[in-house]
Amino acid sequence: MVDDRITTADDRTDGDAPLVVDGLTKEFGSIVANDDVSFAVQEGEIFGFLGPNGAGKSTTIRLLLGLLRPTAGTARVLGADVRDEDALTAAKSRIGYLPSTLRFGEEVTGEAVLNYHGAIKGEARRAELLELFTPPIERPVREYSTGNERMLGLVQAFMHDPDLVIMDEPTSGLDPLKQERFNAFVRRERDRGTTIFFSSHVLSEVRRVCDRVGILRSGSLVELENVDTLLHRGGKHVRVHADDAALTGLTALDGIVDPERFAEGIQFVYVGDTNDLLRKLAAYDVRDVEIGEPAIEDVFAHYYGRNPELDDAHGEGGGETGAGPGSPSQDSDGGPGGV
Repeated sequence: MVDDRITTADDRTDGDAPLVVDGLTKEFGSIVANDDVSFAVQEGEIFGFLGPNGAGKSTTIRLLLGLLRPTAGTARVLGADVRDEDALTAAKSRIGYLPSTLRFGEEVTGEAVLNYHGAIKGEARRAELLELFTPPIERPVREYSTGNERMLGLVQAFMHDPDLVIMDEPTSGLDPLKQERFNAFVRRERDRGTTIFFSSHVLSEVRRVCDRVGILRSGSLVELENVDTLLHRGGKHVRVHADDAALTGLTALDGIVDPERFAEGIQFVYVGDTNDLLRKLAAYDVRDVEIGEPAIEDVFAHYYGRNPELDDAHGEGGGETGAGPGSPSQDSDGGPGGV
């Protein structure tokens, strides 16, 4: 069941949403990277676009930014149809973009990169963001660690105070402290009304920051839901300490999924009412019981499979994107004009 705020592009009430994807399809020869994908992202929402490597996440982002043309369907980004180059170019001044692979010129300094982007799209929040993410902008990019390069990318993505920010694996390379700083920052941005769309396969960060998620598998959208609802639907993780006779009876109870014995008891996922489970447990000689939410990895395993990192066969088509066109020594297809 999808949350009332969430709709596909077939619901015309989403016409004013910052991001509306409508039957978006992209084929690379025999490979279907996006297959009739539809969803909408509401204003002031953090939307996580999830899937294993090769699911089609980066292809979707490139379509949204006009770096690829759809085979079928379309999307509207801040009201601009992605097939309308002029309209999309005008909208890009209000978009921030952070690609998964940053291709800043190695010989230029971080300051030169920010100066370039600031001249194109503005830099009203540059000083604020540099205090928060602290890349060493006086040094050449060739001396940057992966984390410093990522922080420089975050500054350029947000420094013009965009209405919509699109990010591809935004915390890749950040240390845990900077990751948490990023998480707190995007939550504040959401509260200010900024719409944030980012792809990820890091499930723990999704739980901490996202309002909703869309799950992509082999190019198709297989789920669209609130994070809290998904967790609730995933059941409870239960560990019961009891004797062998009790454990035999517990294994046969309705609602128990994936029971696994350990030295002093049994653990399982329970999909049902917790109070009902406690009444059932009362019929047995139970020494101890622990009930908690399942790991988010277990919740998404239904959609991903157990080893999402190895699910690369589908392919993304067209490779990764850079940090912005015309930026010093960057690829020409590296990002949306002025974003």
